[in-house]
Amino acid sequence: MTEETNFVLQARREKLQALEAAGVAPYGYGFDRRHSASDAQSLLGNAEQGPEVSLAGRIVAWRSHGKTTFAHLADSTGKIQLYFKKDQLGDEAYSLLAHFDLGDIIGVHGPLFRTRTGEVTVRVDKVEMLAKSLRPLPFGKEEEVNGQVVRHSGFADPEQRYRQRYADLAVHPEVRALFIARSKMTRAIRQFLDERDFLEVETPILQPQYGGAAARPFTTVHNALDMQLYLRIADELYLKRLVVGGLERVYEIGHDFRNEGIDRTHNPEFTMLEFYQAYSDYKGMMDLVEKLLEKAAEAVRSVPELADKVPVFERPFKRIEWLPSLNAAAGVDVIALDESALRALATRVGVEKVESLSRPKVLDEMFQALVESKLIEPTFVVDYPVELSPLAKPKRGDPRLTERFELFVQGKEIANAFGELNDPIDQRRRFEAQAALRAGGDEEATGVDEDYLRAMEYGMPPMGGAGIGIDRLFMYLSGSTNIRDVILFPTMRPE
Repeated sequence: MTEETNFVLQARREKLQALEAAGVAPYGYGFDRRHSASDAQSLLGNAEQGPEVSLAGRIVAWRSHGKTTFAHLADSTGKIQLYFKKDQLGDEAYSLLAHFDLGDIIGVHGPLFRTRTGEVTVRVDKVEMLAKSLRPLPFGKEEEVNGQVVRHSGFADPEQRYRQRYADLAVHPEVRALFIARSKMTRAIRQFLDERDFLEVETPILQPQYGGAAARPFTTVHNALDMQLYLRIADELYLKRLVVGGLERVYEIGHDFRNEGIDRTHNPEFTMLEFYQAYSDYKGMMDLVEKLLEKAAEAVRSVPELADKVPVFERPFKRIEWLPSLNAAAGVDVIALDESALRALATRVGVEKVESLSRPKVLDEMFQALVESKLIEPTFVVDYPVELSPLAKPKRGDPRLTERFELFVQGKEIANAFGELNDPIDQRRRFEAQAALRAGGDEEATGVDEDYLRAMEYGMPPMGGAGIGIDRLFMYLSGSTNIRDVILFPTMRPE
């Protein structure tokens, strides 16, 4: 902490002590707030004088001129100017304003009026300190450029915005708008599925056997049961158990956890939507995903600050097949290659540490390098190899492939969907193949889930299932380039 910072913090504590010495409680219990900043702005209309209002919020600007003081008060709806006059407040109350700072949370009461410059203002006749700010917020500067207000962040280190999201939200209205838009998007997705008779459910985060994806899990230990547990990497296997039980349309929006690297599109804790529909297939899921994304985009577009950034979806999305597209990019039939030839080709196209990867992982990495990274417009990649899809049904007419699609936008996966495998004998073979890969050192391969197989053996109806990464979808719809920008509290290395 610098000497200057120490001085500022000390000065604020001295003001706190001065307020307490004057009999002012610096941290209130509540306030009868009857109006928001936007309410007050609209109440005045075109008049010069208006009704009395009662507002509460944070001081974001302060200009004292002897016997008068102007300030701006901000709340979740915007900001409004305040006018304090010594003759109006009285000597004692006005003198206390000397102990107010930027960032303090106050409540005010008084009539509205319009200043000579036309600004809607509250002539304050009562003011209450509700929370004294002991640490200055990093307010940035504003300037007008070509008629537009441009805000400059007060954070010297951009990463501090993620570490101190509370301060980031407090000083950046556009960040508040971003997360309001994310909430609206999630609400619209729920509404879309609810209207189609999907049931929202909750499944375990702590699981004795992880599965439903290829990922390295986080592990923990339950002391009372003396057992190892895993944080879920996907919701899939529990949701499909529910379909076996007769809940024919289910969905969950929740957090999944994968013990993997952190970059611009990956966070170890992330939000996923998964939904399953009995008697549908992967083509039915494709249609549903297209319509769902349209509704999600409409919700984000409804927030004015983001309206111009949201892409317009045009249905149907482009469709390409996994194997022909990879073969065309590689110039060879990759599935027909033996191990040494496949690994040599993967090395040539830039796949790293090929010798440590399983064959399915080599294929996946090659596809990412040669095809996936170049898919900019919304594109469905369909019919994945069976090695990459241990939970998907074989493709009708070609058992080397599965009825699966992934949706890619700007080179990144947004959605993944299957015609779900419902043959328990085939599923056991695939689980055992995964277990062999895991025993061979593939940390992302799963094992055999005996309870899930038992559920399948009772009879699992044919179904379509889909998973959509909420964070990545919102990144695309909001024009964000870093996943940390769209997660309120991203995972960070300790300071």
